[in-house]
Amino acid sequence: MTSIILDQEIYQTNDFSPFALTDILTEYAKKNQQTFLHFWQYEQTIILGMKDTRTPFLSEGIKVIQDAGFTPVIRNAGGLGIVSDEGILNISLIFPQEDENKISIDEGYEKMLALTRQAFPVYADKIEAYEIKDSYCPGTYDLSINGKKFAGIAQRRIKNGISVMMYLSVNGDQEKRGGLMRQFYQQALKEQFGTNGYPAVAPISMATLEQLFDTPFTVAQVKDLFIDAFTTFYPTSISMDSDTWREANVSPDEWHAQIERMTQRNALKELAYDNTL
Repeated sequence: MTSIILDQEIYQTNDFSPFALTDILTEYAKKNQQTFLHFWQYEQTIILGMKDTRTPFLSEGIKVIQDAGFTPVIRNAGGLGIVSDEGILNISLIFPQEDENKISIDEGYEKMLALTRQAFPVYADKIEAYEIKDSYCPGTYDLSINGKKFAGIAQRRIKNGISVMMYLSVNGDQEKRGGLMRQFYQQALKEQFGTNGYPAVAPISMATLEQLFDTPFTVAQVKDLFIDAFTTFYPTSISMDSDTWREANVSPDEWHAQIERMTQRNALKELAYDNTL
C-alpha cells in the first residue's frame, strides 16, 4: 500500500489540531493498514504531559511559561513537558500493529531510531539512544550525540494503531529552551524540584542538530532528509497537506469530538490558573 507523508504550515498557539489528528491517524492506520509520516510545528508553545498537571504549584509554573511569551498546551500522550517553536520539528511515524508478530514498545521506538539514523547517515554511528536524566522530558529513547540530547521520543497506541512521536531540536537557542523548562519546574515544584520523577533540568544537557553537526540546518532541509529516509523504508509514498487528507477522510463530527476532548483536557490548566477557585 502507498504510504502517506503529511505536512502543513506551522500551527498557531492554542490550536489542538496536531493532537486530534494524531489520534485519528493512529486509529485509521490499523483500520486501513496505512503508514503515515506526519510533520508538524507549533509557535512558542510548551507542550505539557499529564504528569506536569499534577505538580503542586502548577499555576505558578504556568505563569513562568506565559511570562516568557509561550502558551501551555496539555497533550494526549505520555511523558513530560517539551518546548515547541520554529526551530523544533515534531515528527510522527504512524503504522498498524501486526496481527501475528506483535510490535513491542521498544520495537516501535527502534523504528523511529532507524529512521533518524537513515536521515543522517554520516552521523548514524554517533546517534545513541539512552536516557539523558537532566534533560527535559527524559526517556529511555532520548537521542543524543556525545551525551547531548537533540531529540526525545514518545509513543501512543489506539485500537492497534501505533504512533511514535519525536521532537527534534533543529536550530535556535536550545539552552534558552532548557532554561525555561527548568524555571517551570522550579516554580511548579518549589522545594520538591528534581524529585518524584520530575527532572532537575540542566540546559547544558541538550543541543541542536546545528550545534552537534556544526552545520547550518533549516527545518525544511531536515524534513527533506526524513522524507528521503522514509521512502527508503516505504518506497511507494505520496505527500499531501494534512488538511487535505483530513477533509477527505474525517467527518466534521469526528473532528469536532477529537477537538472537544483536547479542549476538556486543557481546561485543567485554566482551572489551575484561576485564583478565584
